[in-house]
Amino acid sequence: MMKKPLLAACAVLSLLAAPLQADDRSALAEAMEAYLDFTEYGSSVILPEQIPAEDWPNILVIDARDAAQFEADHIPGATNIEWREVVARRDEIPRDQPVIIYCNTGSLSAQAGFALRLLGWDNVRILQDGLVGWKAKGGFEANQRAIEAAEEAGAS
Repeated sequence: MMKKPLLAACAVLSLLAAPLQADDRSALAEAMEAYLDFTEYGSSVILPEQIPAEDWPNILVIDARDAAQFEADHIPGATNIEWREVVARRDEIPRDQPVIIYCNTGSLSAQAGFALRLLGWDNVRILQDGLVGWKAKGGFEANQRAIEAAEEAGAS
């Protein structure tokens, strides 16, 4: 059974798709086409192990989950902006510092990141595997753990 938010999202997307089908050369369609033609997968995602612990304080970390999930658990220092609100609240998101968006697994934050990147926020990255992956890989220590594992593998 589909959950209400997913059903609502599908309904909105179907309503938005009708005008695009009628005029697939609209400004929105052209912007999306240009973005998808020239972006690389790796340019918009980042793994926890790619971020040294000392870099985290310089990054705006956005938790794109709802307020209840954020209250229950989040990456320390994160700001809560629900994924469907990032465009409306884009003035709160800087363009001059790294920004990482995450959710539980990366799917909702990917939508938010895609929207921001289409609007010109080239500094936005999606945290691959979201909060779940961040925790599993060691949180702020994921980078150091990856370095140590690589050193151990090289020593064997």
